[in-house]
Amino acid sequence: MKNNELFIGLDIGTTKIVAMIGHVNEYSKLKIIGLGRSESLGVHRGVVNNITQTIQSIQSAVNEAEKTSGYKIDKVVVGIAGQHIRSLQHSDYITRQNSDQVIEEKDVNDVINQVYKLVMLPGEEIIHVLPQEYKVDGQGEIKEPIGMFGGRLEANFHVVVGQVSSIKNIARCVKSSGIDFHGITLEPLASADAVLSKEEKEAGVALIDIGGGTTDLAIFKDGIIRHTSVIPFGGNIITEDIKEGCSIIEKQAELLKVKFGSAWPGENKENEIVSIPGLRGREPKEITLKNLSKIIHARVVEIIEHVYLEIKNYGHEEQKKKLIAGIVLTGGGSQLKHLKQLVEYITGMDTRLGSPNEHLAGNNLIEISNPTYATAVGLVMNARDNYVNNDEKLETTEVENETQEIDSISGTSKQKSIFEKFTEKLKKFLENAE
Repeated sequence: MKNNELFIGLDIGTTKIVAMIGHVNEYSKLKIIGLGRSESLGVHRGVVNNITQTIQSIQSAVNEAEKTSGYKIDKVVVGIAGQHIRSLQHSDYITRQNSDQVIEEKDVNDVINQVYKLVMLPGEEIIHVLPQEYKVDGQGEIKEPIGMFGGRLEANFHVVVGQVSSIKNIARCVKSSGIDFHGITLEPLASADAVLSKEEKEAGVALIDIGGGTTDLAIFKDGIIRHTSVIPFGGNIITEDIKEGCSIIEKQAELLKVKFGSAWPGENKENEIVSIPGLRGREPKEITLKNLSKIIHARVVEIIEHVYLEIKNYGHEEQKKKLIAGIVLTGGGSQLKHLKQLVEYITGMDTRLGSPNEHLAGNNLIEISNPTYATAVGLVMNARDNYVNNDEKLETTEVENETQEIDSISGTSKQKSIFEKFTEKLKKFLENAE
């Protein structure tokens, strides 16, 4: 891999838009060299509801990232979340014509391509098809079938589905910002790459990413993604409750939450009071921290119980002992005081706070350790991984058949990753729309 190759992630969130630039250093470690952040004005609960404002926010974040890094951004990997995202389990198989030949990558791709033909609800599109386990001639629990002999290749898949219109709106905003659309990734999967260790994914872990508009869940076991979910509540709804409950403006409510907020009312004494300046000469408001904590506590309990229900629906009653690594909290909302203790109290599962700098080179920008940047770091890692995979595939193809035209229609269709196929569909749509 060339050291000067840049990898860019764009996290389009409800409260903020983050553009992040990374490159691989001389020790083959990913280093973040540019960071841009702007207020997100046109996104509600992970879905674009104002194209113009979203474009302006993207451009602002991108310009800042370009200034801090000294490099120009031309293509990005974008994160997608929102209440329109859902996931399902699906099994499919192919019968191979010649069982005397070993299973190749083409056979695995054939099974995956069959899943893409699934009929979805009107207006829905498959975003990710994630293979979990394979079966070859009835023999199960196979993680890598390539190189094995067999006539019937079967697989279990985790399929992530989203609304076509929401995905196209994000793609349109990126393209209109003057940037090439390089790919799309589900945000909980990106956050998981940034904050979870290989051992945690193997042991069994639930990642909870609390953002401004949504709370994302990803469950891993035996190193495989088992369940994903997007819950349409996040930090913003807590701010809204404080605003209503204390009769103050949103800006003050957000400041109160960040500076004095706690998810555990028992921590605050009755006589702890904070004074809020009144509007236009009005009397200042006095708010007890006990009361503030009660408002926050009520909403946070609701969010955690919602997530816990998803974990239980996945099969938590039998999985509780199996999710050995417990819960990892990340995202901006995870920084709320005493949240870790409350999550442990409600779920009875071990909990830790996940920072996104665990898989990066040591001399990064200090800010990167903040859980707020988990998704953006994961998207940069995703861009790097796709570059590596495509690079390796290209080299393998050249070694196997030097005379084959790499860019011929048949050649490229065999080599294209799942990631590229979906991106190409979006690119075609954008070209036709122009």
